[in-house]
Amino acid sequence: MTPQPNPQVGAAVKAADRAHVFHSWSAQELIDPPAVAGAEGSYFWDYDGNRYLDFTSGLVFTNIGYQHPKVVAAIQEQAATMTTFAPAFAVEARSEAARLIAGRTPGDLDKIFFTNGGADAVEHAVRMARLHTGRAKVLSAYRSYHGGTHQAINITGDPRRWASDTGAAGVVRFWAPFLYRSRFYAENERQECERALQHLEDTIVFEGPQTVAAIILETIPGTAGIMTPPPGYLAGVREICDRYGIVFILDEVMAGFGRTGKWFAVDHFEGVVPDLMTFAKGVNSGYVPLGGVAISGAIAETFARRPYPGGLTYSGHPLACAAAVATINVMEDEGVVENAARLGADVIGPGLADLAERHPSVGEVRGLGMFWALELVKNRETREPLVPYNATGEANAPMAAFGAAAKKNGLWPFINMNRTHVVPPCTVTEAEAKEGLAALDAALTAADEHVA
Repeated sequence: MTPQPNPQVGAAVKAADRAHVFHSWSAQELIDPPAVAGAEGSYFWDYDGNRYLDFTSGLVFTNIGYQHPKVVAAIQEQAATMTTFAPAFAVEARSEAARLIAGRTPGDLDKIFFTNGGADAVEHAVRMARLHTGRAKVLSAYRSYHGGTHQAINITGDPRRWASDTGAAGVVRFWAPFLYRSRFYAENERQECERALQHLEDTIVFEGPQTVAAIILETIPGTAGIMTPPPGYLAGVREICDRYGIVFILDEVMAGFGRTGKWFAVDHFEGVVPDLMTFAKGVNSGYVPLGGVAISGAIAETFARRPYPGGLTYSGHPLACAAAVATINVMEDEGVVENAARLGADVIGPGLADLAERHPSVGEVRGLGMFWALELVKNRETREPLVPYNATGEANAPMAAFGAAAKKNGLWPFINMNRTHVVPPCTVTEAEAKEGLAALDAALTAADEHVA
């Protein structure tokens, strides 16, 4: 679709936003939100006629792109049939969505508890783990993000937690593996894996295994930097959990539903099955808010004759579930997961590696499928970050310049600290992927100017 400029409408939209909308994660008077006029496929556009290739997938949720006609039609059909209904009843859309999700989760994660998004999925997964074990503590990793609600933000291991962390949430943090910035003085993946597992077990031992309810990990961390764990790490965590009777929770909110070129990121790690797995975002491409927890047989049995003390008014909302059914069927019928895997391996991955060869500001490229990150640095040898950790204002100017250059070239980037993420819709075409790589190539010259 070719966007038609309408600046007058855009100005009115923006004025109403500035007068009444309170935006998340923002100092309200210091932001200037773009007014979006429309979106389709891998693109969106504003009221001035500027069109952008969306390499953020919204907030990493439009896995099938914007406005897929089959999902839009499914929402319309469900609205005409049954717009909403309470969660205590069996509803066709809810039952079918649960069946389709359970058919793709690993192992015996066959029961689905629906939530409204990823953060409350994490909240409920932690609650289930604590009730199942009768223990209180939860172990989570630095360099992680698990959501913005009270428990989820306290489990998070990045600076977004700081303002809300009173130290009273029963959370203990540890370092997960990340060879590029190893906390374990490792020289290779094997050392990083072994030392990270030993560090985790030491943390459990010194905290008291009998006090630890759960370990929660993003299968592949998302906004923290898309760090694929080394071979053997997740299997090692699974073994540690089994040995100490700890519930293993994998957070697939961002990495699930085709994002990594598999239905779930855990599918890349043979034989690893968590006890609980959270999901959201790509389950219905974000068309209607939906998340959930996939539950193992053992934990489901805990609540077979004992009421689970938790729920949500809109759990399994029919519109959201109808969108999930349509999305999963579209992904199956149109080979969306396979497309993500193929383009990731044949186009995005090699293309980013080529950019790294030519741009000294790129310290590392890492990722799978449609889930990639470029680590930007001042110095490749020392690996000094392009900007300081959690930089703001003038200290963040190099990253701001890179972002502005990307937008000038028609690419909407996903930037977090010293990284730009490459997370287009899983339906992105080869031509669109190459268009995005060309825009990144041009934008990286702005980052190169700050290389020491």
